[in-house]
Amino acid sequence: MTLRRLLICGLLSAPCLKVWAEPALPKVSIGIEAAKTPQDVSVSLQILLILTVLSLAPALLIMVTSFTRIVIVLSFTRSAIGTHQVPPNSVIIGLALFLTFFTMAPVARQINDTAFQPYVHNKISFQEALSRGTQPLREFMFDQVRDKDLALFISLSHLDRPNSEADVPTYVLIPAFLTSELRTAFSIGFLIFVPFLIIDMVISVTLMSMGMMMLPPILISLPFKILLFVLVDGWHLIARSLTLSFH
Repeated sequence: MTLRRLLICGLLSAPCLKVWAEPALPKVSIGIEAAKTPQDVSVSLQILLILTVLSLAPALLIMVTSFTRIVIVLSFTRSAIGTHQVPPNSVIIGLALFLTFFTMAPVARQINDTAFQPYVHNKISFQEALSRGTQPLREFMFDQVRDKDLALFISLSHLDRPNSEADVPTYVLIPAFLTSELRTAFSIGFLIFVPFLIIDMVISVTLMSMGMMMLPPILISLPFKILLFVLVDGWHLIARSLTLSFH
């Protein structure tokens, strides 16, 4: 039955017709008002800081966690086998992220217990929560950084020689940590390349001795490298080695 027939029959009253013709829509408004108390300014700055941290979360995940080492080693593994598109990049990144979550779980648990939960229950201030939250990450980075790299960035920043770890600023610790992670990842990648390089060399020498110089060695060596990787349970060994390298 159409709207006109309903009106004729008197089935729709005026209020019902008004609601039907003009449906109520929610109104969302965002306003900016002048801060009247110091507490309002503090809350605004905290919200701004939280939004900044959330926008920089991917970069922070790469800089201060185990993600850098893991993703580089996984990329080296794929290149060493010779399967440049298998596993795809999405799988490599996903595996690196979940391995990062696994290795950083104790640090995240400590941050939650010492900083986040007390701040949520109004037991500590925001500044104290921030200080407590960065301490487990600093300890993790100090455990992985090389003294040589740390000394390099301390000298480049023209700081006095620190007497303890607490005297090392975070902006100095992070680039030293990243440099150490890159060196460690490339060292592990080199060790992964060695057995596959030997297979390539053996296949190349065999093909040359048989006079098959026009046949690309990669076509013959690729199945053998995949077979070797499967027989030794390569992904299990890679995941185990990466996890244990942070302990």
